[in-house]
Amino acid sequence: MAVDYTVIVVYLAGMLAMGWWGMRRAKSKSEFLVAGRRLGPMMYSGTMAAIVLGGASTIGGVGLGYQYGLSGAWMVFTIGLGLLALSVFFSARIARLKVYTVSEMLDLRYGGRSGLISGIVMWAYTLMLAVTSTIAYATIFDVLFDMNRTIAIILGGSIVVAYSTLGGMWSITLTDMVQFVVKTIGVLLLLLPIAVIKAGGFSEMKAKLPTEYFDPLGIGGETIFTYVLIYTFGMLIGQDIWQRVFTARSDKVARVGGTVAGTYCLVYAVAGAVIGTAAKVMYPKLPSADAAFATIVKDELPIGVRGLVLAAALAAVMSTSSGALIACATVANNDIWSRLRGAIKPSGGDKDAAHDEVKGNRLFILIMGVAVICIAIALNNVVEALTVAYNLLVAGLLVPILGGLLWKRGTVTGALAAVSVGGLSVIGLMWGYGILANEPVYYGLLLSLAAYVIVSLATKPTDAAVLAAWRERLAGRGAEAQTDAEPVTATQ
Repeated sequence: MAVDYTVIVVYLAGMLAMGWWGMRRAKSKSEFLVAGRRLGPMMYSGTMAAIVLGGASTIGGVGLGYQYGLSGAWMVFTIGLGLLALSVFFSARIARLKVYTVSEMLDLRYGGRSGLISGIVMWAYTLMLAVTSTIAYATIFDVLFDMNRTIAIILGGSIVVAYSTLGGMWSITLTDMVQFVVKTIGVLLLLLPIAVIKAGGFSEMKAKLPTEYFDPLGIGGETIFTYVLIYTFGMLIGQDIWQRVFTARSDKVARVGGTVAGTYCLVYAVAGAVIGTAAKVMYPKLPSADAAFATIVKDELPIGVRGLVLAAALAAVMSTSSGALIACATVANNDIWSRLRGAIKPSGGDKDAAHDEVKGNRLFILIMGVAVICIAIALNNVVEALTVAYNLLVAGLLVPILGGLLWKRGTVTGALAAVSVGGLSVIGLMWGYGILANEPVYYGLLLSLAAYVIVSLATKPTDAAVLAAWRERLAGRGAEAQTDAEPVTATQ
């Protein structure tokens, strides 16, 4: 195992080194939070694929393949579909807005007053996403070093918090590119073919497994519909995803690069399901489907390759964790804290002000990172935490965000009603039906839509000047004069 340990240690050291390098680049708010909005198509595609394909997509995707066969690809597949829909239909407009958070977009569209409530909902989502990603370190380090769960979470979480705090989005972008390459080599080019060969090839897999393992819809139509509702639509509105869109150099980069990343996700989904199916042939009686990834890596891969594939799993977890962490901190600082203590005063964009804003955002990443590690240590049920996060996100924010982009009659009062009704109803429905039930997000989303439409039609239309300013920003005009230190308001 010495070779495998060396591979992992070198990888982790590299992540910290890139955090230090990113710190030298992040001199302004724009550079710290959105990498200066200047990523080209290659870096944009790699980092976008890295952020959406986390531990759940890698370890969980293989586990679903072990449990359901090829139809286990649907969870990750719907993530890819969501990224494709975002890139093709919305990313260009989102990139042209030149904002930092989803709540700022809502303020621009509706004329203010919606940011704090939507910010709290988005903060809860990104916090739980970061927590669930951080918990996954325990699984990987347990396979590597037989490490205590708490120590594993502290070790993995501290590394992510360190490089994210140092360099912000620049560090995360650089580490995500490395993580994208490691995942591609480790999972697609090494683990996938080795697993299929070790299982005896596809003919042997078909001979040893029930036919439903090769049914594309074997996981069930209701489950697939729920995945679409939660993950495909979740990709359209999550702060962690939007913050990556904001890093694109142009709207064309956002559209084309995101399409490439979405297509990569579809391939990754099928690969995970095939690996899980192969693991079912080799290990038909594992105690847990989620143990399939670690078992096949530990028992079937040669020395060195095993270390690289485990590094790929670690990369998957780190990319999602770091992306969720900076999103959580950005929302906490810009959408919640700054509004609670009063609007940030324009400072003219001088160097001292820019430095203070970087320092403030860096402090929030550190605070949120420590909170994430503490919650991860205390929390046991990852699936329930992730379900709560996505249910709250989709039921609370999907309607006002897409409504703002597609329906000019939507009003700020309607948006607030949709966020409040959707968020509160999904919490109550999860209490009644159970956290893992499908009904809460179904009914919560319908109630949010009804509240948005009814209240919007019953209230005064959005001011024409606000809509005019919104259209200017969507067209890529009116944001050029905005400096890093200036707040985004509906009248800019």
